[in-house]
Amino acid sequence: MGYIKQLFAYDENKYCDFNSTAAKATAGMNIILSIWDTTGENLLAIAGQQGLTINRSAESIEVTSKDTEGGWKSKIAGMKEWSVDTDGIYVFDDESHTLLSTYFENGDPVCVKIINKKTSTGLFGGLAVITDYSLEAPYDDSTTFSISLEGMGALVDLTSESTSTDSTTTSEEAEG
Repeated sequence: MGYIKQLFAYDENKYCDFNSTAAKATAGMNIILSIWDTTGENLLAIAGQQGLTINRSAESIEVTSKDTEGGWKSKIAGMKEWSVDTDGIYVFDDESHTLLSTYFENGDPVCVKIINKKTSTGLFGGLAVITDYSLEAPYDDSTTFSISLEGMGALVDLTSESTSTDSTTTSEEAEG
């Protein structure tokens, strides 16, 4: 009987490798963009979110000289920047979109946090300005939004930080 129990212990990990890259992969649907409300007490997931792109780039500075090998240009990294783009189904009167509209209209910075909602852990965070907040309302489809945020300073990698467990709320949860 002890032998049968050992078989159910993953056969000494011969075919169930929980340490493999595939077993540790994260579904994109679990990564969400959130914003802090004006009190800094509630983290609000942007309602209706479908897509999310985190852009990080650095300027290149050419350092080529006459003695550079083989006629190839040489470059070093310069100033860095980041931005976030998200889109989805527009949820009218949701607190997250109400706040985003206010921040956009006033030109105020937004404190953003990107989290893994499955593990309730922060991935990235930073201060940004909204540079684009578009709504699209085609006659034969859902009303959608598109938002672009450009970073102000560093995009902080929260995976190496010890922060508390992250939980986002929707406007319904915040109200009641």
